[in-house]
Amino acid sequence: MTEQSALLLRKQLAELNKNPVEGFSAGLIDDEDIYKWEVVIIGPQDTLFEGGFFKAYLTFPYDYPLRPPKMKFITEIWHPNGEDKFGYEKPEERWLPIHTVETIMISVISMLADPNSDSPANVDAAKEWREDPNGEFKRKVARCVRKSQEMAFD
Repeated sequence: MTEQSALLLRKQLAELNKNPVEGFSAGLIDDEDIYKWEVVIIGPQDTLFEGGFFKAYLTFPYDYPLRPPKMKFITEIWHPNGEDKFGYEKPEERWLPIHTVETIMISVISMLADPNSDSPANVDAAKEWREDPNGEFKRKVARCVRKSQEMAFD
């Protein structure tokens, strides 16, 4: 499966390089390792995340697309669907092998624009989002956006 998954990932990377998708950029962390990608998500317009540049790593399993990649934000982000620190929900529970890097990233961008607080990975952010989206939640997101901009232009 390793050769097939590597071939599929090379094909997806070539397609993204040939036809970039609005809202994110993607590339390899190391040109020698097709299984480790770096992505930068541009905060969607008309959201609290607008203007942010959120860097994350995608690590693909050798049996991709049968199992999903792991995504880890490198840039700090405050979001109900951010990192699941407690392991409540396994990515495999939501995964379909038809997903591509493009569909994964579009899904992530969509979640930034419209958080799902019914199934939160970050329970504290979800609580703030539900109870006071224009208060503490908004303040924390604005701080993350500022930090992401500082990192992007360093």
